[in-house]
Amino acid sequence: MDFSTIFDILAEHHKELRIKLLQASIQDSPREFIRKTFFIAGYATFAAFIIFFLFFSFLSLKAKILILLFFLPACFIFVFNYFLRYPDVKIKKLEREINKEIIFAGRFLIIELESGISLYKAMINMISNYEVVGQYFKEIIDRVSMGTTMEEAMNLEVETIPSSNLRKVFWQMLNSLKTGSDIVNSLDSVIEQIIREQQIEVQEYGRKLNPLAMFYMMIAVIVPSLGMTMLVVIATFIGIKLSLAVLLSITGLLGFVQFMFVAMIKSARPPVEL
Repeated sequence: MDFSTIFDILAEHHKELRIKLLQASIQDSPREFIRKTFFIAGYATFAAFIIFFLFFSFLSLKAKILILLFFLPACFIFVFNYFLRYPDVKIKKLEREINKEIIFAGRFLIIELESGISLYKAMINMISNYEVVGQYFKEIIDRVSMGTTMEEAMNLEVETIPSSNLRKVFWQMLNSLKTGSDIVNSLDSVIEQIIREQQIEVQEYGRKLNPLAMFYMMIAVIVPSLGMTMLVVIATFIGIKLSLAVLLSITGLLGFVQFMFVAMIKSARPPVEL
């Protein structure tokens, strides 16, 4: 079995990858993306193999072989699955960026339509005023310019939108076009719904922030300060010499813990621009 067959089997197994790549704005086909991920995992495994032999040269040959038999396959599988999730990460990032603009973009579109501007012209104005949300309207305008109907262009675009909120906006516009109902009223209702959902997210974030801040003070400030003091005192009494390397390692560990706390708090923040 050659690599091409393996790529085809993996692409067939990950059927959801096609839509994820479209939503993440990755131009590769599922098979091509899997091929790239496969070779990245292979290169990373080879690098791990070299590093292993450099740092564990003191082990016997038998021990090295036994460790590598378990370590290398595990390393390859971990890296492969890690990079295979890259579209999910990019989709999440795009969704957060879209959700920051969705309220303002939706209100802008409502104002444009209420002022008597056509939907087509309002979409063109949206492109020049909103960088993130505007690119999805641009794709619709490009399809319409090539002869596709507005309904069909919107229907195609809905599949590739990574944000559920923006998808709701497009569905409301699409349904209004199909049924002939007022687009402004439909957009106004869905924007109000998105606002209420974002307000709930902000309230939940506020409730999470207080215990997180207290936990941060305990683990990243109080415990390290008292712990270092106790460590120095105990080391002095029992005659243990703390080298510079040990102190730097502890400092690096504490810095890493604080960085992880800040990253966790930042990632928990809802994508809302107030």
